Amino acid sequence: MPGRIPKQFIDDLLVRVDIVDLIDSHVPLKKTGSNYVARCPFHNEKTPSFSVNRNRQMYHCFGCGVSGNAISFLMDYSHLGFVEAVEDLAAFVGVDVPREEGKDSSVTDKESLSRVYAVLEQVAAFYSEQLRSDEGGAAVDYLKARHVSGDVARDFGLGFAPQAWDGLVGRFDRQTLIDAGMLVVRDDGKVYDRFRGRLMFPIRDKRKRVVGFGGRVLDDSLPKYLNSPETAVFSKGKELYGLSELLRKSSRPGRILVVEGYMDVIALAQYGITNAVAALGTATSKIQIDLLFRFAAELVLCFDGDKAGRQAAWKAAEAALPALKDGRQIKIMLLPQGQDPDSLVRLEGVSGFQARINDAMVLSDYFFETVIGQLDLSTIEGRSQLMAAAKPQLEKIPSGFFRDMMWRRLGELTASRLVDVPENTATLRPRNEGKSGKSNQKRPSLARRILALLIQHPHLQQVAVRRELSLDGLQYAGQELLDDVLGRIALEKPENGAILLEAYRGSSYEKMVTALAGMELNVPEGGEEAEFAGALTQLRRQARQEKLGGLLAKEGRDGLTIEEKQVLRTLLKESL
Repeated sequence: MPGRIPKQFIDDLLVRVDIVDLIDSHVPLKKTGSNYVARCPFHNEKTPSFSVNRNRQMYHCFGCGVSGNAISFLMDYSHLGFVEAVEDLAAFVGVDVPREEGKDSSVTDKESLSRVYAVLEQVAAFYSEQLRSDEGGAAVDYLKARHVSGDVARDFGLGFAPQAWDGLVGRFDRQTLIDAGMLVVRDDGKVYDRFRGRLMFPIRDKRKRVVGFGGRVLDDSLPKYLNSPETAVFSKGKELYGLSELLRKSSRPGRILVVEGYMDVIALAQYGITNAVAALGTATSKIQIDLLFRFAAELVLCFDGDKAGRQAAWKAAEAALPALKDGRQIKIMLLPQGQDPDSLVRLEGVSGFQARINDAMVLSDYFFETVIGQLDLSTIEGRSQLMAAAKPQLEKIPSGFFRDMMWRRLGELTASRLVDVPENTATLRPRNEGKSGKSNQKRPSLARRILALLIQHPHLQQVAVRRELSLDGLQYAGQELLDDVLGRIALEKPENGAILLEAYRGSSYEKMVTALAGMELNVPEGGEEAEFAGALTQLRRQARQEKLGGLLAKEGRDGLTIEEKQVLRTLLKESL
């Protein structure tokens, strides 16, 4: 596997990048005072509440509350993992990502992976050219018969693999083609093209890179569809056909339709239904469902109404249960017998097909309807069978209100008091409401204000050192986090808040530090040091007064130790 990305490189990258330039390349920004603003790309809003600060190299939305640095933005905006975001950010500033040496230097090292991605892109271009050649006529005729336009074929990069056994070997590097899964290696070491005489469907990942291919025969030979094998860049259970093309048109679709095949995706796109993706010849996996939930809160799983389709729907539902956190919804859409998405949209039109999507069965109803099947719930035997079938599945659902309600529904159906809702951390919290009915908004505590100033302006740590404003030996709310932040700044000396924010990624303090990084302080530019020193002095005074009061109370009640008497004398002297 590739070595880890050095921490120092990540810190240097965050210094090198200008977050304003980065975000402006995705979301046009407008300068307002010392900040740059835009309508938030992470939630719908009419007036701009998304603010980017060049000095701190951080962004914050005052509408939905998101905050972060350049890496966080790419992870959320482009739906990338951490490593992918670092790679994209490095590409943005024009540098290569170094790797710390690992034990394994196989095909998965960065240089080899780059060659694989490059050759797959070149092969896709070659197949596209072949579709327009004389030999690709049969593939063109097939597409015309399926009413696929040239525009849709171009959008999806469709191509044609010629009949030759060595169509690729003479054009591209042999070993890279093998690593990319494009050649089959015989026992005698000779190779031949994996795809021949097929309509080709490039499979792209969410970063728009070709990672593999699907190929369909143009006659009655078998297999009808053939996919690339598992490679260092391609795993059938992790990718979805059409996802890259979908995200190109809409980075945050409200709903995604999951269909069974490549041509289903393309046929629907031909009718303007561009939010469809397809699993790659395997059962829909939890990894694929989790991936889709990064882009949309609602998934509709569409299957043929025959026996195979019903079985596929149930497998997908089983895979989906562990992914059903609160706020996510899955529907199951079973098509009429003998129909697929292509034929049905032709028969009923786009409006009719969309109506079927809207009316699809929610997963909770589908689950219990399927599990119950032919069971007779009027009998103890039927109810016990339902309990035995449903309980192992419901245990897969993550803790939350949806899980609670599914367990309660099982209890209702079985008329059983034996169904206890498993312990759930998602409990309702009472709201502290004032007379107006709105939540009381309190002024942030001194410790929170100090923390926010320190996280947004790490250089202020030197103010505490220079002015000898130590909090050692004192107790106050937020002490543990403040000690940690001060210690981390002293050790790592981050150049800006973005680097400090990155240092907390994955830690138990991450959410708290991120929230404080986005906290509005209303401090005039240049006044941060005076504000920080004043707040720290006030917190120090308050903590000392509380400690003094506690010692005086203990002196009159239980008496003090020698050490406590010495502390008391010091505090009394300083309070004069």
